[in-house]
Parts: sequence; structure tokens; C-alpha cells
Amino acid sequence: MATLWGGRFEGSRAELFRAINDSLPFDVELLEQDVRGSIAWANALARAEVISSTERDTLVNGLKEVLDEGTRDRSAVVASGEEDIHSWVEAKLTSKVGEAGKKLHTGRSRNDQVATDLRLWVRDAIAARVDELVSAQRSILDVAEREVSSPFPAYTHLQRAQPVTFGHWCMAHVEALTRDAQRFLDAAERANECPLGSAALAGTAYPIDRDALAKDLGFARPTANSLDAVSDRDFVVDALSAAALCAVHLSRLAEDLIIYTSAEFGYVGLSDAVTSGSSLMPQKKNPDALELLRGKCGRIVGAHTAMLTTLKGLPLAYNKDLQEDKEPLFDAMLHLSICLRLVPEIFKGLQLRRERAAAASIAGYANATELADHLVRQGMPFRDAHHVVGRLVRLAIDDGVELQGLSLEQLRSVAPSIDERVYEALTVEAALARRDVLGGASPRRVREAIENAKSRLSTHERRS
Repeated sequence: MATLWGGRFEGSRAELFRAINDSLPFDVELLEQDVRGSIAWANALARAEVISSTERDTLVNGLKEVLDEGTRDRSAVVASGEEDIHSWVEAKLTSKVGEAGKKLHTGRSRNDQVATDLRLWVRDAIAARVDELVSAQRSILDVAEREVSSPFPAYTHLQRAQPVTFGHWCMAHVEALTRDAQRFLDAAERANECPLGSAALAGTAYPIDRDALAKDLGFARPTANSLDAVSDRDFVVDALSAAALCAVHLSRLAEDLIIYTSAEFGYVGLSDAVTSGSSLMPQKKNPDALELLRGKCGRIVGAHTAMLTTLKGLPLAYNKDLQEDKEPLFDAMLHLSICLRLVPEIFKGLQLRRERAAAASIAGYANATELADHLVRQGMPFRDAHHVVGRLVRLAIDDGVELQGLSLEQLRSVAPSIDERVYEALTVEAALARRDVLGGASPRRVREAIENAKSRLSTHERRS
């Protein structure tokens, strides 16, 4: 196949060079964006009177045919042997419309062309990820609403700490995914500038209305500097950064559930739809979907690291190193999409084992802080109350009972002011009810958080 740049070269390219240089097997992903950008460029050339309106119409109609053909059979596109998606589109267009096809690239470089294509792709991918994040959050909210008052043990250092509700645990993960959606939207805003018209690096030599061109492609504005425009991949890093942190959050969610579904904890059950068995051990039910959520995180974080490493030390303006921007980006977004779409499948069949979780939420002296607070309400300074309760925990450990299992006489041996009301203060219901602050674990506050989250998601869906 003829290249777009072969005039000053003689002989054929080395096969190994073709193998490392040609990008069509992966940048075929940009087919739709390349055609969109090319249609906008044809319109811009016509507005600048570089081509006639008749030629513009011929190009636009031909490009639509090219898109239809390429969309029907991407494998044929890849098998064509062209260097990249831009070469394939131009070659196919010229074969359909003749000499007019050779005019499309007037005043344009593959440098500003690919930068534009990739920004369009990133915007589209981000919009899809945000929609998937919304669906993931809604699936978690459904469980949070169902388990809004169900006691559940919370941990620090993976040691039982204080009781919360399972709804409150769910809402913690909803909050993290909310921040992920915000980060993606921020990344989309920074991707929302149009490089087309920057040409190779100095700007096009034709009187292109770059504001109109940006508007045609749905960008907020054209880029401000042609050198920067063709070499900037900050928007790729931004998208991968948001994807990497989202993957970290999904990994933490998965880790929680992997622990909670184990026989040692046994608080949560997963449906058969997202688990697998063992080829040897008939009894096994493995949380493979969760483990893969956790495992994909390394792959996506790796893509972010790879992109930053590629950019480090590149001189202005375009360098072929930037061809390495696409595969990590495409791969990370694909696998993050799979992970996000898996979350609703996991939560749809998730069941809380309420009795076991409730028992664990108050066991292991998880109500010790409640006892300290009870003493504070009776007038004892907190630091003294902390010390007194520590002694009572030691006494309970020696007797092999929970705090509420100590007799009133035993309690008074360390804290003489304690009366019968202490046993009510030590219940999980009392502990939860007292956490009635904004963001707290009381059922009332969890319901409030659920409603606020639903309102946020509804606002996004209306804007979409």
C-alpha cells in the first residue's frame, strides 16, 4: 500500500519497521472519530473557499460511505495493510470519489488529525464511563435502601471497631464512585478543545475558521497554541488517572466483599451468577468476579503509568512515541467498562446475612466507645472514661464475656457511677441512633444520604 508520505523515499520499508510503526490494528478504534473529524474539515475547507461546495458534498457523502463500509467489517479494514486509520480512510475515500478525495488533507496534518480524533474518542469514552458509574451506584443504592437499618461491623486495621449499618457501608462506596464520576467529567472538560487547524505544528496555512470548526465537532473552543496542540496528551493522562482511581475504588469494594463472603466472616452471600467452582473441590464457591475486579486494577493503573512514562522527556512538538498513547488508553477504558458493568450484576444477587452481621457488629467489644460516651454523659472527662472502659474491657476478656455480659457489680467495681441504664447504652440500636450527625451511621442519616445520592444521579440522567 502507498503511504501518505512516500514521495522522497525509495525502496520498501523493512518488515520489522512496519511491525513497530503501523498502527492500523489498534487505531481502527478511531474510525468513527476520524470520519467525523474529516467531515468537519471538509466543511471548514469549503467555508474558507479552498474547495468548492460541490467538492465538499462529494467528500462528505464519500466519507459517510467509508464509515458505513468500515463499521460493517473492521477486520477487512485491518487486513488492508494500510499504515493507520487515517491512511485507510483517505485511500478508501479516493477510491470512491476520485480526485476530490486527494484534496481532503489540504492544510491538515496527521498530527492535528490524530490529536482531534483522540480527543473525540476520549470524550465519548468518558460519557460512557460516567453512565456506567451511575448504573453501578444505583445498584449499590438499591442494597443500601434495603439494608438501611441492618447492623454491620465496621473495621479499622481490619479489627472490629464500631457498629454501623450495611446501608452505611454501601453508601461509603457510593461516595467514592461519585468522586470518580466527577473526576471523569473534569477530564472531559480539559479534553474539550479542538486541535484541528494546528496542522503539523505551526498552524494551517489556509484561512480556516477554527472557532466554527471546533463548534462543528462539539468542542468548547479551539486549542490556543499549535505546538502544544499536536503534542499535548494531558487529556489522555487525565482520563487514565480517573480510570486508575476508579479501578482502585472498585478493587477496594471487591476486597471488602471478598473478606465478608469468606466462611471466616460470612456476613454476605453472592449469587451463583458471579461466582465459580473448583475443578477439584466440589464444595467451592469462589468470588471470581470480585477477584477479577481487584485484579483489573493493576492493569488499569499500569496504563496510567505507561502513559506518564511515554510523555516524560518528549521535546516539542509531535514525536512518534505518542503513538503509544492509544493501546493503554483503549485497553484501560475497555476493562474499566467491563468492571463497572459487572457491579450491578454483583449487587443484584448480593444477600446480607443479617443475624450473623448484627451479632458481629456488637461483638469483640465494639461497643466500648459507647460505654465511654455513656460515662462522659454522666460527667466523666473523656480521657478518664477511655481509661476506665479499657480496664472494663480487660475485666471482660478475663471473664470471657462481652461488656454487656459484665454484671452491674463488676461494672461498678471500676466505675462506681454506673447504673442500670448502661445496658441500654450498650445495645447496637442505641449505638447507631446516637450517630445522628451529617454523614453518620444512624439509620436516619443513612436514609438522608441515600436520598441525596438518588437526587444527584437523577440530575445527571436528566442532563444526559
